[in-house]
Amino acid sequence: MSTADDFGEEVVMDATGQTIRTRPRDTARGGSSTFTELAQQIRERGLLRRRYGYYWTKLIAAPLVVAVSLAAFVWIGDTWWQLFTAAVLAIVFTQIAFLGHDAAHRQIFVSGRWNDWTSIVLGDLLVGMSYGWWQHKHTRHHANPNKLGADPDIELPVIAVTPETAARRRSAAVTWLQAHQGLLFFPILLLEGLSLHASSVRRVVTRGRLERRWAEIVFLSIRMIGFVTLVFIVLSPGIAFVFLAVQLGLFGFYMGISFAPNHKGMPVVPKDLTLDFLRRQVLMSRNVRGSRVIDVVMGGLNYQVEHHLFPSMPRPHLRRAAPLVAAYCEAHDVKYTQVGLFASYAIVVRYINRVGLGERDVFSCPLAEQRAHLVAAPR
Repeated sequence: MSTADDFGEEVVMDATGQTIRTRPRDTARGGSSTFTELAQQIRERGLLRRRYGYYWTKLIAAPLVVAVSLAAFVWIGDTWWQLFTAAVLAIVFTQIAFLGHDAAHRQIFVSGRWNDWTSIVLGDLLVGMSYGWWQHKHTRHHANPNKLGADPDIELPVIAVTPETAARRRSAAVTWLQAHQGLLFFPILLLEGLSLHASSVRRVVTRGRLERRWAEIVFLSIRMIGFVTLVFIVLSPGIAFVFLAVQLGLFGFYMGISFAPNHKGMPVVPKDLTLDFLRRQVLMSRNVRGSRVIDVVMGGLNYQVEHHLFPSMPRPHLRRAAPLVAAYCEAHDVKYTQVGLFASYAIVVRYINRVGLGERDVFSCPLAEQRAHLVAAPR
C-alpha cells in the first residue's frame, strides 16, 4: 500500500506492516549519485570481475551430468525405481536453469553473444525453456520490480499477487483457486514446470520479435520431443506418464520455491511512482539468509537485493557483496530486507492468502488508518 505523507514523500508498507519512506525522483536529490557511490565501492573490491574458472567448471559439468543421468535412466530400465531418477533430473534441470539465468544476465562472459548462446544451449536444449521468452519477461521485471502495469511477475495466470489482479473477472475455477490460493500455493507450484514449457513453446511459435527463433525452435524440439520419446522407449506407458508427472512437478516446484521469496509479499507500488534506482531495487526485493548450502540450493537467488542492484555480478561474489550493501543501505536509511528461508515462505503465503480473500489493503498502513479516522471523526 502507498500514500503520501506531509513531507511530500511516498510512504509504502511492507508485508509486516512496517513503514518504508521512499522519495520520488523529483524530490530525491542525489539519488543517482547515491547508487554511484555504492557501485564504486563494489567495483573497487573486485566484485564485478568475471569468474571464468567457476563458470567453466559448471558449463562443462552441466551436459556431463545430464548425459550421466540419462545413461543411468536407460540402464535402470522399466521400473518404478525410476521415480527417483525423475527427482534427480528435476534437481539437475533446475540447477542448469540457474546457470542459464546467470548467462542471461551477462555474468559469465564479457561477450553478449557468448552469453546469449550459452543461455540458449542451457535453457532451450538442456532444460526446455525458451531463452527469448525468459529474457523478454525477466528484463521487464528487473526494470520495474513489483510495479503495477510494468512487472510481468506480478501478473500471474492463476495466483493473484495484487488486489487489482484478484478483482478481475475470471472463470469460476480460477476465482475459487484464488480464494484458496494461500492454502494451495505450494501444490500449485507443481504445475509451474508445465507452465514454463508451455510458455516457451508459445513464445517461439507466435508472432513477435525473437532473435535466433529457429535455433530456439530446433533446440526446444530436440529437448522436448527427444526426452519424451526416450522416456516412452525405456518405460512402459503407465510408469512413463507417472515419471514425466513427477519430473515436471518437482522441477516446477523447485523453480517456484526458489523464485517466490524474492519479491512476493514485498511492497507493490503504483505505476506512476518514480523512485531512484537504489530504492526501486532494494525496497522491492527480499534476501534469504543462510549458509552456503542455501546459496547452492537457491542458485544465488537468495541474494536478490544484490542481484537486482548488480545483475551482471557473478554469483560467487554475491555473498561477499551482501554485508557491504546492507551496511550502505543502513547508512542511507534505505530498508534492507533479509529473513530466514521458512520465514520468507510464511510471509509469501500470508500475503497471497490476504490478496486471494479479497482484501484491498493487504499491507496494514497505520498512517492511512490514522488519516481515515481523522476524516471520519465528527467536527
